[in-house]
Amino acid sequence: MKILVTGCRGQLGQELYRQIEARKQAREEFHLLASDVDTLDITDAIQVENMVKREKPDVIINTAAYTKVDACETDEQTAFRVNALGARNLAVAAYNIGAKILQVSTDYVFDGTGNTPLREYDPVNPQSVYGKSKALGEQLVMTTNPRHFILRTAWLYGEGSNFVRTILKLAAERDELKVINDQVGTPTSTVDLARCILDLIQTEHYGIYHGTCQGECTWYQFAKRILALKGIKIKVKPVSTEELNLPAKRPAYSVLENFMLDMVGLDRFRRWEEALAEYLRGE
Repeated sequence: MKILVTGCRGQLGQELYRQIEARKQAREEFHLLASDVDTLDITDAIQVENMVKREKPDVIINTAAYTKVDACETDEQTAFRVNALGARNLAVAAYNIGAKILQVSTDYVFDGTGNTPLREYDPVNPQSVYGKSKALGEQLVMTTNPRHFILRTAWLYGEGSNFVRTILKLAAERDELKVINDQVGTPTSTVDLARCILDLIQTEHYGIYHGTCQGECTWYQFAKRILALKGIKIKVKPVSTEELNLPAKRPAYSVLENFMLDMVGLDRFRRWEEALAEYLRGE
């Protein structure tokens, strides 16, 4: 299977590269085409079409995204060009050669006003420019290529800049941390997500999926667990989202239930605490 991965230098892209190489050594039939913005500008439809026609991948995994949530509020055009138009360009190019596409999406497509885990059939209602651009990306992929997987995830961490490393860095610099305690979600390891993606693309179970680790917590609880696992003693003060006065609105409750993955027998995600402990052993 020939796989084109966009955004290969991001957290998920790097983990996909690692796992694909590991599977190749285990003699699974994987061939990786890794690209990032310097080798493939997904907002350029002609460039995308030419590369996909030339390389003829069996599947495209789109991890490329403009994820600066607050910056999206003032740079709407970039958000929609990358997250919506870019996704459409890849889906169209994949369709033209009969390839599959897996589009990575986000919990931000929901408004976060409920208090029970969200399933794939729940209506989307994004409240930020970032969420709206990702929701449109989902729609464009679904309407342009029937051989699609939409995989929504949340609170991702892996190799690169992320919440876990930010907390550890700040804990080394400060006497007290302030962390949001009124947003609830699920920290998700790129290890678990990449494994899910590589399993899913080998099927024809097309459609929308949620893919996060199991369980839920607030950012404050997440930070406390990070520090406890590293044996770091520091005062952590819970604060409200309102106190931080951030430009983009965040969903207050965006726990995703892996309902459809469970239905097709592919939900292999661990508890978030277990996945985090493994990650921190390498930090």
